[in-house]
Amino acid sequence: MFSNLVISKFIKNYDDISNKKVRENYGILSSIMGLIVNFILFLIELSIGVVLNSIAVIADAFHNLADVSSSLVTLIGFKLSNKPADKNHPFGHGRVEYLSSLLVSAIILMVGFEFIKSSFSRILHPEETKFNLISFIIIIIAIPLKLWLSHFNKYIGQKIKSSALSAVGADALNDVFILSGVIISLLVWRFFHISVDGYVGVIVAIFIMLSGFSIMKSTINPLLGQAPDPTLVKNIKQLAIKYDLIIGVHDLIIHNYGPTRSMASFHAEVPYNVPIMKIHDEIDMAEKEISEKLNMLIVIHMDPVLTDSKEVTEAKKEVARILKNFPEVNSFHDFRIVGTGEHKKLLFDIVITFDVKISKASEDKLIKNIDNEIRRMHPRYETIITIDRDYTETL
Repeated sequence: MFSNLVISKFIKNYDDISNKKVRENYGILSSIMGLIVNFILFLIELSIGVVLNSIAVIADAFHNLADVSSSLVTLIGFKLSNKPADKNHPFGHGRVEYLSSLLVSAIILMVGFEFIKSSFSRILHPEETKFNLISFIIIIIAIPLKLWLSHFNKYIGQKIKSSALSAVGADALNDVFILSGVIISLLVWRFFHISVDGYVGVIVAIFIMLSGFSIMKSTINPLLGQAPDPTLVKNIKQLAIKYDLIIGVHDLIIHNYGPTRSMASFHAEVPYNVPIMKIHDEIDMAEKEISEKLNMLIVIHMDPVLTDSKEVTEAKKEVARILKNFPEVNSFHDFRIVGTGEHKKLLFDIVITFDVKISKASEDKLIKNIDNEIRRMHPRYETIITIDRDYTETL
């Protein structure tokens, strides 16, 4: 409720998340809230850590300072990522958001590593931890602040589909567990006079590093070219086949140029006997309308297919039955017959999933085995088989 109140107060047209400016404002608001909350917590925890002589509290104080840096980097990242496209970057600067997240993760990992060293030093050379009730209460108060910040970042991250903000939200939730560990450390010393400060400091540092690795992983994956969102893949295919002249879709490839900045290309199967200009008009219309609906660039290639040939239909059914004996083949497309008389060739592409790891020699063997099966049943057909991959496949 409070998160929605903050959003409605500071973001104009907050429901229009497809608008790049609105999305940028969400990122800026999230970053500013992170700057404010984390800097306040840094000052409070640093003061408390010095007073209590607690390495665990000081460690988390500097983790909050790292979070301040993260919020600042995220803020700059959102501003730069929304720069308009130019000659050198024709698809815009959206990937800057990923780079800013990568920098955030590096900052967090550096802080975590430094405090692992400090905490081990405290374990080897333990010191008395002072207990102060006021400081203890202030640390407890910090927990709901971090809980809200985690919810706020995750909520916005999901709303605008920003992996960077979702990761920052997860990191804030880690802070809640870290603060809980600090409280346990202080209570153990207060009632049992046992110093576990160094050990809790190590746990704090491990949480810091785990959150850094998590953010880094979520950032590197899209930069390396991870598989697209299955929902997006499904939407593109469903929208395409709604057009009267598009009877099938294959070879769909989606390129990610940053959050909400993507382009896709695919082959649309169309009837061979419809005038080319009529098909061209419908493909143009499909490109324009799907691009507008999904807020991305769509490029469609036409593949004419025979729709009224009994020979092609029967041969295609027979090949489908044969391919069921080859579990590594997921599907096939671009099926056609060329030639006349007794000298005819079957041409088609088979799709193999990335779960199947096969070498070039194995691919050649697979093609040969399929060819042998087809020739065994239909000796008059030669085959030209191409191996294809599904570039939208996800685990």
